[in-house]
Amino acid sequence: MRDISYPPIIWTAKTAFRLLGQRFQLSGTEHVPRDGGVLLAFNHVGYLDFIYGGFAAHPSRRLVRFMAKKEIFDHAVGGPVMRSMHHIAVDRGEGLTSYRSAIDYLRAGEAVGIFPEATISRSFEVKDIKTGAVRIAAEAGVPLLPVTLWGTQRMFTKDHPRDFARGKTIAIRVGEPLHPTGADPVAETADLHAALSGLLEETIREYPADEQPPGSWWLPARFGGSAPTPEEAVRLDAEEKRARAAKRAAKRAGA
Repeated sequence: MRDISYPPIIWTAKTAFRLLGQRFQLSGTEHVPRDGGVLLAFNHVGYLDFIYGGFAAHPSRRLVRFMAKKEIFDHAVGGPVMRSMHHIAVDRGEGLTSYRSAIDYLRAGEAVGIFPEATISRSFEVKDIKTGAVRIAAEAGVPLLPVTLWGTQRMFTKDHPRDFARGKTIAIRVGEPLHPTGADPVAETADLHAALSGLLEETIREYPADEQPPGSWWLPARFGGSAPTPEEAVRLDAEEKRARAAKRAAKRAGA
């Protein structure tokens, strides 16, 4: 797959990270194979996760093709950029096309990134996840790597203002590969959820304490932060969904 724009975009991102004085905690990146198809499954805590998530494969010199919502591809600027990097558009109303595209990429030896929670977690804990990741990995016959991101939510996430102040730490942790067979997608998805949750707990505990003091809004409630509990996050997600539906209905009525 020919990549003209991806390498310079990575260089630009790395330059921006240096200008922001960001520090990276990378661990487990040796689990990312240097060749062959591999599916990386990420937790989702902020809007910039797909930018930072690619660095999980950077030590292995891999370019990750992310599965991202179709709306990004519809954007006048974002769309051409995403297509130039061969990312995969996901239409939540019709996911079969993106499902097949991901399998084709993996069988062709590409590294593909997926966010099985589908949406950002307001609690910053791992939400319920869909079976798509294990089904894709099983059908393509590739390893499935759980990957956690931490610190990205401090810059840009739901319900909070953007903050690009200097000196933040970004933690990226890659777990040992899972090998779904597709025999029981629900059980295998539970295994992925457990792996992601365990990795996230390790990541949070090893994150610089001075950057997440007790009461921090970006820290889960069970770790002493003031983020919504998972139950509260479900309620907030439902309210957001109703508000969006009402907005769409009002727009149609006024059309």
